[in-house]
Amino acid sequence: MEALEHQLVLFLQNLFQWMGWGGAAIVMALESANIPIPSEVTMPLAGWMLVQARGGTLLQAALAGGWYGGLGCTLGSLLSYGMGYYGGRPFLFRYGRYLLISPRDLEAADRWFVRWGMWATFISRLLPIVRTFISFPAGVTRIPIFPFALLSFVGSFIWCAGLAMGGYLFGQHWEELRRIMRPFDIPIAFALLGGFAYYLYRHIRHAREGYDTLIPGRGDADPPAEMNS
Repeated sequence: MEALEHQLVLFLQNLFQWMGWGGAAIVMALESANIPIPSEVTMPLAGWMLVQARGGTLLQAALAGGWYGGLGCTLGSLLSYGMGYYGGRPFLFRYGRYLLISPRDLEAADRWFVRWGMWATFISRLLPIVRTFISFPAGVTRIPIFPFALLSFVGSFIWCAGLAMGGYLFGQHWEELRRIMRPFDIPIAFALLGGFAYYLYRHIRHAREGYDTLIPGRGDADPPAEMNS
């Protein structure tokens, strides 16, 4: 991963020299459109290269990083949201059984997003990994788009401004910030993998229980009368 991030840094350095903050906005849009480009690399590097190294102030790093990063994140999130809204739900209704996703699961997701979706939209923007993928399920469950866009921007503004300020403060040693933050990726990744494992276990268990009820002598259901004769 560190080798890949080193190649990413070289790419971002060339992009920022060519496009400035516009390049940062594009990369953050890609990150929010389900492409796992770590913002913990993009925004600190931008805070150093585009502000501190050019004699700017910490406030400029916060405002520029928050605005361009937040704008890019919001545009990418809307693209992912639209994919989920217009294509994700019909796809899952038709092919979801092959992915162990049933209509009942979609209904449960709808109820969850109705209750927590706006908070989830905001909080996810402040979490590594999760922030990259939250928009697609939000589109699938079709939570209101305007609050979604607003909270996506606000959460992303805070996240990107903080990272840009970190890059400004660390200066040419900005990669130390990524080194400090990298361990926080691990518990989040384990939590996601644990949730996915539980999801598979629950579906396999329900499928097995349904199968057992069809076999005489297994499960709680009694065999049909004609099979006892």
